[in-house]
Amino acid sequence: MEVFASDEHRLGLKPVTRRVWAPVGERPIAPGHHRFDWLYVAAFVSPATGETFWYVHDGVSKPFFEALLATFAREAGACHERTIVLVIDNAGWG
Repeated sequence: MEVFASDEHRLGLKPVTRRVWAPVGERPIAPGHHRFDWLYVAAFVSPATGETFWYVHDGVSKPFFEALLATFAREAGACHERTIVLVIDNAGWG
């Protein structure tokens, strides 16, 4: 029996304009368009061996989490000969 732990993390970018050219004596005008670009990284790690599986995706949902678990089980070789106990957090989408 092997123990794996799982967690996910959101990596993102929120572009912000830092400088705007304006004539001397006039207040600069910088119209903003807030955009968010996110990627989600999910990892499965065995603390005993350091064996790691990680996946990158552009969103998260319950169907995605179900597919992610199936992919992990397949790639880790979970079967009767290799029993894996997976510890997961209490993510609201999982």
